[in-house]
Amino acid sequence: MLVFWSLASLIRNSVVLAVYLLFSVACFFTVHEHLLMAYQIMGQELHEWFGAGMLALFIIHNILNIQWYRNLFRGAYRPVRIFGTLVNFAVLAAILSLGYSGIVMSRHLFAFLPINRGMVLARVMHLAGSYWGLILMSLHLGIHWGMVIGMFRKYLSEKKLSPHIWLSRLFALVVAGFGAWCFVRADIISYLFLKNEFAFFDFGKSSFLVLAEYTAMMGLWVFVGYYVTRGIGKLTCKKRGDES
Repeated sequence: MLVFWSLASLIRNSVVLAVYLLFSVACFFTVHEHLLMAYQIMGQELHEWFGAGMLALFIIHNILNIQWYRNLFRGAYRPVRIFGTLVNFAVLAAILSLGYSGIVMSRHLFAFLPINRGMVLARVMHLAGSYWGLILMSLHLGIHWGMVIGMFRKYLSEKKLSPHIWLSRLFALVVAGFGAWCFVRADIISYLFLKNEFAFFDFGKSSFLVLAEYTAMMGLWVFVGYYVTRGIGKLTCKKRGDES
């Protein structure tokens, strides 16, 4: 009996560890993309190395989540699952386009490859894919943001939790608001839909401000992903309750 409980505990701890590892890779993956967006800070060669690292992280993330692919045709597709699945496949498309276009345009890391065509298409794909990637990966992180909140709830008592909740909500609202302002001011929509096919960088802007703006924009879409998921979940539960 003792052996059974020890084995059950080991399996449970392994599952928890795997979940935390998956989430850590997802977080790092998203932050990595956010750093890549700050191209004006790091320059061409370092940008390529970070891009290759992001592609490696994407592969690792998918290997760790292989079970998700196996379960695609199993179980019911409720609204929350449909939303999450659409975001996941959109992320997949964005990263594949970024990986392909990045390799085609490489001047350092993949310069040895005999690629002489497709530069114009690759540049446009890379521009749009970069901004779509930031939004979609932030949405993906937001969908799973409940795990972060769950971790805080696990380690904070009920009395300590209440003020932390309201402070974190206020902070999230401020970050999302600043992110929305940065998003509109930078006219990101024009890059997403290729109304503007050339990215303009303000090289006079400080590195701190550049990172702060992209962090805020990332925070905006994490915020959207989290609350859209919560809203869909609540509406679904309410509908099922009314039907029963």
